[in-house]
Amino acid sequence: MASFKDQTLLVTGAGGNFGRIAVEELLARGATKLIAGTRDPAKLADLAARGVTVRKVDFDDAASLPAAFAGVDRVLIISTDGIGKRVAQQTAAIAAAKAAGVKHIVYTSAPAARPNADAGLGIEHYWTEVALAQSGLDFTILRDHMYAENNLMGAAHEIATGQLFGLIGDRGTAYVTRADAARTAAGALLTAEGKSIEDVTGPAAVTNVERAALYSQLTGKPVNSIAITPPELTAGLVGAGLPEGFAAALVAFQVDAVLGFHGVVTDTVERFSGRKPQTLADFLTENRAALGA
Repeated sequence: MASFKDQTLLVTGAGGNFGRIAVEELLARGATKLIAGTRDPAKLADLAARGVTVRKVDFDDAASLPAAFAGVDRVLIISTDGIGKRVAQQTAAIAAAKAAGVKHIVYTSAPAARPNADAGLGIEHYWTEVALAQSGLDFTILRDHMYAENNLMGAAHEIATGQLFGLIGDRGTAYVTRADAARTAAGALLTAEGKSIEDVTGPAAVTNVERAALYSQLTGKPVNSIAITPPELTAGLVGAGLPEGFAAALVAFQVDAVLGFHGVVTDTVERFSGRKPQTLADFLTENRAALGA
């Protein structure tokens, strides 16, 4: 496997949780010319003190992007949180990277990214992937599956009520931890060659029934999985106070689980990070306090 640890590597979004883990992994694996990109360099003063070059990288400021990518050989573009404007942000970044002479882009995408109206947030990832393909650059597209951390947003409520609502026909989700995904991205930045699309998954697909059983096992409280239709789930999420757009995106993820898109299991995490991915059961055990146990 190739090693690009002595090339100039840039991580965008380095001030976020994912980006910070990726930067730490790159340092641990011997990267010698590392740039941490962020909209607010002051937040990464500690990395600068450790010898990491900290550079302002703001995808909303197109005029600043040539300087942001100057001298960079390989870049990890962590998908932004700008829902609704990500395609414009990330397409501009790809164009600027190409103009600056970047040779390889690693991009964090989503499973089953496609232009279909039912793809939820996957539409934005799809068009970013298209921009990468059209750039002519080498790329590694990492389709990160549902983060295990997302379970913690609703787990305490589901355990307290004893009801976990999901869609009829759920075929499971191969939850992957954010740390495993970030370390995988770092590994791809260090070693990937050519052009490829990789699904980044946990070690097994976990159904809603199995997830409810895990909650019960860890807390001693009965939790039942209740299968409903997409309109019913959407109505329930909106009724609980979620914005309609966000509710629709969450339901789209579950629809894809019914279609089997989230049940894919690969060895991508182990190949790029050198570690086996953490199981959902182990992750939830480590975060038992968040379950209300």
